[in-house]
Amino acid sequence: MTIRVALKLFASLADYLPAGHRGNQLELDVDPGTTVADILQRYRVPERSAHLVLLNGHYVAPAARATRCLKDGDVLAAWPPIAGG
Repeated sequence: MTIRVALKLFASLADYLPAGHRGNQLELDVDPGTTVADILQRYRVPERSAHLVLLNGHYVAPAARATRCLKDGDVLAAWPPIAGG
């Protein structure tokens, strides 16, 4: 049995989505027990590039990403560091 989650990668992180994918969101079927870090690693998102990671709109600190398990219906979103002026 799998669970369904959404992955949204913003700005330059969208480049890590599969080639030919349109948009910045994927619907994924994953095994129960899959963590935030598992998903980011699956898509080869460098840890230092995933500056802001939200799970259902709540910040997930880097230290918690390897232990925070996803649940059915979760939305995982990541942004790179933003520079501006």
